[in-house]
Amino acid sequence: MSVSRAALPFSWSVDFHALFPQKKLCHLSAGLAAFPSAQVSVGKAWLEPGQESRLDFHEAFLYDFSTLLQQLLAFFLLQSEMISFWGYPSEEYDVVTEDGYILQLNRIPHGRENTGCQGVRPVALLQHGLLAEGSTWLTNLANSSLGFILADAGYDVWIGNSRGNTWSRRHQVLTTTQDEFWAFSFDEMARYDLPAMISFIEQKTGQKQLYYIGHSQGTTIGFIAFSTMPQLAQKIKVFLALSPVTTVIFSRSPFTKLSFFSDSGIKVGLHYVLYSQNGFHSDCEIFCGVFQELFGTREFLPHTALGEHILTRFCVCSKVCKHILATVFGFNWKNTNMSRFDVYMGHMPAGSSVQNIIHWVQVGAPFYDVQHMEVPTAVWNGGRDCLADPRDTAILLPQVKNLVHHKLIPHWNHMDFLLGLDATEVLYREILDIMKKHP
Repeated sequence: MSVSRAALPFSWSVDFHALFPQKKLCHLSAGLAAFPSAQVSVGKAWLEPGQESRLDFHEAFLYDFSTLLQQLLAFFLLQSEMISFWGYPSEEYDVVTEDGYILQLNRIPHGRENTGCQGVRPVALLQHGLLAEGSTWLTNLANSSLGFILADAGYDVWIGNSRGNTWSRRHQVLTTTQDEFWAFSFDEMARYDLPAMISFIEQKTGQKQLYYIGHSQGTTIGFIAFSTMPQLAQKIKVFLALSPVTTVIFSRSPFTKLSFFSDSGIKVGLHYVLYSQNGFHSDCEIFCGVFQELFGTREFLPHTALGEHILTRFCVCSKVCKHILATVFGFNWKNTNMSRFDVYMGHMPAGSSVQNIIHWVQVGAPFYDVQHMEVPTAVWNGGRDCLADPRDTAILLPQVKNLVHHKLIPHWNHMDFLLGLDATEVLYREILDIMKKHP
């Protein structure tokens, strides 16, 4: 969906204090402030750091309605439209994997200011994490989103979407209503999705090598693919791993503690012990049965209209809800632009398969040999990361044979790598430096 700016020539001024009670104004102002060019004066809670409020919630505030309406559209845009919205060239492709899944692959071929530059641009492939989608690299303002920063720095940016998320829910034969469609985990993402995307990019650009940047599960599939497929690994200039996850032994996120169900006395679990034909099941079997009884056998936490409404309208003003999001997904609200909360929640969670979640909570010691990977690798991890615990990263680092850079960011949680207010200064500039050192 797109709307021409010329189609909205009018300008209205509205007294929102007269229309909405103070509590509703809290929700409304969060949504309005999510769009940077809307001429809005709101309370201090929704302004970016360093800005001062001209009005508070007890006073009326005015804004240009036509500008706001145009910006509100960004909340509903597809990934390709999000890119175009900020003035960048946008391309979108379908990539078919060897096992028949159809993945969406987005491209920003160049930045806003370097359209006239000739010659080949180095390629960067960005891969999102668990329960996320490609727009996680684009949801901040253009000057603080890694996808746009790389494009402006002269890179040909490609953004992947793993099977099962919002934008990769198609198959040549199967449908999402079939259990077979959801019979995958991050193993298949590494074995099929990543090679298919890299091969497509190579054919499209003619370039034999690219930079691979992964976050969370995006690093997991990178470590698996590059350590088990040497020919694929040769196509990677540098592997930039943000908040890498190869084990979840020490992870504090409730997601990785779901296996606790296998030791609890909840009724569903007892059913699998007391009423099985053999009279006994292993902890793993009990857990899998409990999890599937609770969540089914297909998709897990897909993006829905109801979920989006709850997250964008309730959580923005609920300390309890925001605490849950911080605990489960690793948000660091003190280092997050809360004026864009609606935008973040408008694109996540993006779903995965129940089988993938089950596979994740069963991960103990590394199940593949990272030492076989020859790819130059740079690693950044957070000291307060609830998903990629520093102790798990400490297990990984000695196994990385060609570690060219490592940095621990003490105050960062899991989502700071994508949404942190200080991400540009703390991380993105270093990423650009590392990439320049490995042309």
